[in-house]
Amino acid sequence: MNFELQDLTGTFSVTDVIVALALSFLLSAVIGWVYRATHRNVSYSQSFVQTLVILGMLISLIMLVVGSNIARAFALVGALSVVRFRNAVKETRDVGFIFLVMGIGMATGTRFYLLAVLATVAICLVIVVMHRFNWFRLSIQRQVVKVQVPPEGDHTAAIQDILIRHTTEFELVSMESIRGGALTELMYTVRLKKGGEPGDLIVALNQVTSGQRVTVLTGYDQTDL
Repeated sequence: MNFELQDLTGTFSVTDVIVALALSFLLSAVIGWVYRATHRNVSYSQSFVQTLVILGMLISLIMLVVGSNIARAFALVGALSVVRFRNAVKETRDVGFIFLVMGIGMATGTRFYLLAVLATVAICLVIVVMHRFNWFRLSIQRQVVKVQVPPEGDHTAAIQDILIRHTTEFELVSMESIRGGALTELMYTVRLKKGGEPGDLIVALNQVTSGQRVTVLTGYDQTDL
């Protein structure tokens, strides 16, 4: 009985396996470094970047196994359908990197090596350029203001008077009861007046919140709330 690798696979050689996995590793690692270099938020995860590299190699392996065999493709779909991922993706940008390494893994696994290299270079270059020149940035900076007040009494009017004095625009986003009904939390999106400081707004709000917590978040679009 012959157990040579070529006889077992029938569609790829040892060289194909080595080249596909090595190239998918290198290209996925490049994508990982680009992700790390262009990441701005506070939610950076080393584990996520390592997963990108592993995913690229895994997809390459899957494409080698599937080849052009439809039966294997359906068998893998059934096997992978039992896998459930519970971690929520914190950024929509992360989804793009996941699909990028999947695409590169598919290209290397189907032995489109030149396509994989060119696609990695081109897409990573676009990512770096967008990061460098800050494309599509909204020039208007807004803040999130969280104010906690006692449930009794009408504090909304006093808070809005202060916001009128310190901001050019504001909007009530949510109002919820916290700490078992002991406090009410109001959340506003605001735009401070030119030259205004968040500290001044906090001081003014503290005068009408009965000493309860006041929070001002600046640049909340790049911060995990």
